[in-house]
This record gives sequence, C-alpha cells and structure tokens, in this order.
Amino acid sequence: MQTQITELFGLLIYTDKGMFVGEVEDVIIDVDNKKIEAIVVGKVNDQLVDLKNFKGLKIPYRIISAIDDIVLIRHLPGAFTQSQTME
Repeated sequence: MQTQITELFGLLIYTDKGMFVGEVEDVIIDVDNKKIEAIVVGKVNDQLVDLKNFKGLKIPYRIISAIDDIVLIRHLPGAFTQSQTME
C-alpha cells in the first residue's frame, strides 16, 4: 500500500491495548535510506507523560503495527516517560 506522507498528519495514535497516545504532528524521514524514521506526536495524552518542560514525543517507526484510519503502535509498558521526549 502506498500513501502520501501528508495523509498521516492528524491521524490519531493508539497502542494495541487501546490507549490513546496523541495525533501525528510530523514525520521524521531518513533521506539517505529513503524510509520513515519516526512520527512526531502532537496533542499528547497528558496522562501518559509529565508535561512540565515537555518538548514533544517521537515514536520510532519500528514500533508501528499498522497505519490506516488510525496509527496503531505496540504497547510498551513504561515507554511514555520524560526520557522519550525530544530535545
């Protein structure tokens, strides 16, 4: 299946356990290898991360299970902490 990257913007992101994470705000592309490296999450579920000094959240493409009407990622217990915020 082929899709335009711009079609990803605004899609809601959920874990495979049904936890709402946020929505796709941007996409990070590895131009040299011609692949998506990560998605940047906007409107992050404030119950997942401590929003003090929050600069954003990126999800590595390798943990994405599916993309269609939503983005489905693998549920990783403990993954959503301040250590996952972007600098």
